[in-house]
Amino acid sequence: MTKIIEIKHLSKTFKVKEKEKGFKGSLKSIIKPKYKLKKAVNNINLSIDKGEIIAFIGPNGAGKSTTIKMLTGILCPSSGQAIVSGVNPAKQRKKLAYKIGTVFGQKEQLWTQLTPYDNFKFFGAIYDLKDYEIEKRIKELNDTLELNDFINTPVRNLSLGQRIRCEIAASLIHKPEILFLDEPTIGLDPVVKENIRVLIKRMNKEFGTTIFLTSHDVGDIEKLCKRVIIINDGKVVLDDSMSNLKYNYLNKKIIEVKMKEKVNLSDEDGITVLKDKGYGLKLSIDVSKKSVSDVIRMLDTDKIIDINISNEPLENIIANIYKGSK
Repeated sequence: MTKIIEIKHLSKTFKVKEKEKGFKGSLKSIIKPKYKLKKAVNNINLSIDKGEIIAFIGPNGAGKSTTIKMLTGILCPSSGQAIVSGVNPAKQRKKLAYKIGTVFGQKEQLWTQLTPYDNFKFFGAIYDLKDYEIEKRIKELNDTLELNDFINTPVRNLSLGQRIRCEIAASLIHKPEILFLDEPTIGLDPVVKENIRVLIKRMNKEFGTTIFLTSHDVGDIEKLCKRVIIINDGKVVLDDSMSNLKYNYLNKKIIEVKMKEKVNLSDEDGITVLKDKGYGLKLSIDVSKKSVSDVIRMLDTDKIIDINISNEPLENIIANIYKGSK
């Protein structure tokens, strides 16, 4: 397979001002500040194949954003280097811009007063595409991402799900080889989330786009990625297949249930009672030992008023992996 991203001994160190306690300390920090060095990314080595969909995840402050900024040319590394689609981002940022696309779920890149169609024309012109190339590309994206119902509606009038779809389309107007997606489904309802995931898969399949995904949503990672890279304290602590991760770490479900009557349920093999408020229970289920349906039958379905089943928070999973890596 062709390597589209190669990272060798990549590190980034920041100079951070130290704060001292108290009024005198604060005054001293202003007049004669002291600095310390913080290593945000620490000697990362990675390679990613063309056409892969990979999850690049970790807790807040782990070094994800700093790494992505170096891969996209926003930051220069303190040492080591990255080669992205044959380009050194630190030295050839303009050339790199024609090879990558970015979508940040919490940041808009579209002009809200314009329609998606006008935005696509604008971005096409920025990337030096000719008019007929832009029109052809808009038609391809319109067909693939199903934008026709709102392509001529001002962006400010679109739903969040529609806007994210258009953000993805705008980032693909110049046929980038790599798409960096940062929390693409954040704030979306479950149905729209699933639609966006389907579109990302289709985009990868039909355009051959390499997807570099960061997300705190376990569903995004499970349904989109075959490979997961976990970073913490600036270091890669896990680089493994999704199937291995699911087998070893994604075997827990959280069940929150509200009952008509009080239920006496205690810990047993595969079931841990996290909270017991009489009529309300919160359980952790190890699905390798006990199925969710078995637990529901134990509770008696006729007595259940409300139930919510979710994955264990990704932060907990990462914390367990990180503990095991030390």
